[in-house]
Amino acid sequence: MKKIFVVCFLLCGLLHVAAQENVIDEVVWVVGDESILLSDIEERRLVMQSQGRRFDGDPYCIIPEQLAIQKLYLNQAKLDSVEVSETTVIQQLDGRMNYYVNELGSREKLEEYFNKKYSQIRELQKEQIKEEMVVQRMQQQLVGEIKLTPADVRQFYNQIPKDSLPNVATTVEVQIITYEPKIPLEETDAIKARLRDFTEQVNSGKMTFSSLARLYSEDKESAIRGGELGPRGKTSLLPEFANVAFNLSDNKRVSNIVETEYGFHIIQLIEKLGDRINCRHILLRPKVSDKELNEAMIRMDSLYNDLAAGKFTFEEAATYVSFDKNTRNNKGIMVNQNYESNYANTPKFEMGELPQEMGKIVYDMKVGEVSKPFRMINDSQKEIVVIVKLRSRTDAHKANISDDYQTLKVMVEARKREQMLKDWIAKKQKTTYIRISERWRNCDFQFPGWIKQ
Repeated sequence: MKKIFVVCFLLCGLLHVAAQENVIDEVVWVVGDESILLSDIEERRLVMQSQGRRFDGDPYCIIPEQLAIQKLYLNQAKLDSVEVSETTVIQQLDGRMNYYVNELGSREKLEEYFNKKYSQIRELQKEQIKEEMVVQRMQQQLVGEIKLTPADVRQFYNQIPKDSLPNVATTVEVQIITYEPKIPLEETDAIKARLRDFTEQVNSGKMTFSSLARLYSEDKESAIRGGELGPRGKTSLLPEFANVAFNLSDNKRVSNIVETEYGFHIIQLIEKLGDRINCRHILLRPKVSDKELNEAMIRMDSLYNDLAAGKFTFEEAATYVSFDKNTRNNKGIMVNQNYESNYANTPKFEMGELPQEMGKIVYDMKVGEVSKPFRMINDSQKEIVVIVKLRSRTDAHKANISDDYQTLKVMVEARKREQMLKDWIAKKQKTTYIRISERWRNCDFQFPGWIKQ
């Protein structure tokens, strides 16, 4: 009986799969002259799932409404001739596809996840990105520039109940002086010798470039893909790297050794795609010896003592001594490069936005205090020795108009923008033909105007 049950169960499963494969795609929404298909919803759900996004409700209610709103914007964009350039779309596409491959581990796993060939996924993503960018531009055009007066911000602040005011995290402003220990010539020579050996192994057919990249490349993100970077435009690569990569023409050969701020590379061409290129690389980083690090610490200790003795100011030392090109001409003041931060392009950092080693030091410092030298890893993944000065600190607190005017201004702008777009959608719903299949109507929509009474 158990065997009969198992056989029946498997047969039912196979019939269910066969039935699914024979289902004709279904039109579930119509917005104006645009249709939303069941396949559109499923593809969007898979993409959002792959990005780790959670649904605050039923995805089969949330996603169709999101797509419907997008259709409203796209229709308006056609009327207003709002477009985006192909180059901008391709740049976004390359980044997204590289992200997907990196998250899932390989192109093959990506194809398995979406049940489509890589080229098909890429084409679908290209269309989606283009639509998203057109929608964003359309929104910007609809809202325009929001101009606020200090009175607007004060009014907003006064209307918020005091227990509902947002919490503002501790922020700091930091100045930095850096010293990069010298790499011994023997270490550089050894790195180049290894890369020349890799080149010989590839050229002789002893090993493939991708196998060597997986085994030895210190760019861990691309190493798991055999060193493949994915399609890139020239501006998305370091100039030294791009100049060599874009001059490659034979995908069976390996480039000469290229030095960048990250270390030493060899490159192999995969394919050229118009103004873009796909290539593999192997990165090796020279290691700083303990001897060189100790000498760097001694030099920075001496600098610290001179600062303490008042021989020169921190700002003077940052300008004339520091190795850091990004802060040297700004008296050592660090600028927040996290574009998702509320403080992007300002000197303010939340504690968690600082490099880990620096955060531990700054946490216990007083305003105006200069740290003793310490080691840290910089953006180029090099071990360096630094001294920092805490320029200012604003402790965590409830937002107030005197300390957080800019934060509150951003909040008011966001709310005004959101309300203007909500009003536009509600108005557009009334003048747009909308049809929703019966079984897709039982939803708690964000905008109730989809179903006309």
